[in-house]
Amino acid sequence: MPAVIVVGAGPVGQTAALLLARWGVPVVVLDARPARDVVGSRAIVQQRDVIDIWDAVGVGRRIADEGLTWRTARTYHRGRELFAVDFVDSGRSPFPPFANVSQARTEELLDERLARTPLAEVRWGHRVVGLEQDDEGVTVVCETPAGERLLRASHVLACAGARADTLRRDLGLTFDGETFDDQFLICDLRTDLPGWETERRFHFDPVWNPGRQVLVHPCPGGTFRVDWQVAPSFDLAREEACGGLDRRIRQIVGDRPYELVWRSVYRFSSRVVPQMRVGRVLLAGDCAHLMSPFGARGLNSGVQDAENAAWKLAYVHHGWSPESLLDTYHTERHAAALENLAVAGATMRFLVPRTDDERRHRHDVLSRAATDPAARALVDSGRLAEPFWYTDSPLTTPNPRYPVTGRPPRGRTHPPAPGVLVPDVQTRDGTRVRALARRPTFDPVVVDHAEVPAVPDGQVWVLRPDAHLAAVLDAADTAAIGAAALRAVGNV
Repeated sequence: MPAVIVVGAGPVGQTAALLLARWGVPVVVLDARPARDVVGSRAIVQQRDVIDIWDAVGVGRRIADEGLTWRTARTYHRGRELFAVDFVDSGRSPFPPFANVSQARTEELLDERLARTPLAEVRWGHRVVGLEQDDEGVTVVCETPAGERLLRASHVLACAGARADTLRRDLGLTFDGETFDDQFLICDLRTDLPGWETERRFHFDPVWNPGRQVLVHPCPGGTFRVDWQVAPSFDLAREEACGGLDRRIRQIVGDRPYELVWRSVYRFSSRVVPQMRVGRVLLAGDCAHLMSPFGARGLNSGVQDAENAAWKLAYVHHGWSPESLLDTYHTERHAAALENLAVAGATMRFLVPRTDDERRHRHDVLSRAATDPAARALVDSGRLAEPFWYTDSPLTTPNPRYPVTGRPPRGRTHPPAPGVLVPDVQTRDGTRVRALARRPTFDPVVVDHAEVPAVPDGQVWVLRPDAHLAAVLDAADTAAIGAAALRAVGNV
């Protein structure tokens, strides 16, 4: 019997399975589809700290190498360039700030790794239609081509995506929020656009899409991902039949030849479940929260859900921590979901204003942004995803000498403080501290200046298994260090 059943073989479920297996936990992944459907770019911006998580399971380097990192973000209003922002990487990390690579390719690379992971098994054609919990575990009811099948596990991690309505309903969960009226047309185009391969271009109210937005992202292999905001009544089949889709594409690529690789239309939603833990079942990714893609917070936050859940399930499975450790999964990742929803919601209010005040604000900001730096800072086309800080977690030992002072300016990192992701620094022998923290061992990692030069002399960092700082303490306070290490894994 597997210790954990993961429902859903998307990137979140794949990551969770690989991490659980790395912790020595047997895991089975169930997916309703008959096989992997490798189609479309879907989630394309894989953020550095998520690539770092994938590196722990042997995939991050390949995703970074195959991905494309653009260097300049250009923003336009009615055809006029308002400003351009150049991303300057400090070079501290071996990974780029982000990598544009299709979700389909990411899934292929994760599948390859899963196939070489003995403790993880993926079963396609297993549609989960029911969950029954008791004091010993969870019975998962599946529909398969061979008929109904019952599977047992100690715990279930539900990564079944946005459409997992039946699963959420069986768990007694609502999925409250809203869906935006406007649709978004997404196309993957293969074409030659010299100079565009290192630039992201965001158009507010272009003459060729009046009153709405267009976003152009470069991707590997001479492919460009284009997102058009379109009217609620937009009909893709009708647009293709009348030649409108070609005309729309020509407004961007001109008379160059192009190949339409993929297209889709959908609406963005903003939703979250009230609980991400229900007994022996944890929910992660789109199964637990939905947000607009501007800022790339969907897949990235889902992978961070997976890491948080995996190490805690592993600690409970091995008997290293009590079952109550799983309560902190909800505490931490629900707070992360709410932060992401708030940031993505503010972006959508700027992109799709719904009130007169919002429309006036947007018009004023865009009108002034070309010449007014203060207005330029208010233009919101989406802030890239960032790791959540567990400053208020019961696993974190606060220290008023090292406070968290809020998000730093773009391109900068927060000084080491309890709850924050540890800086990407190295030990004296060249080992990355984040990799050291993520080793699958019982004891939380504790480092000082003697081992890690970046740690100030006289200070100690206590690291969680997900590389967040559980505590920043004085090196002489051994009792506090021991207590913080216990608290970091729920043993208080």
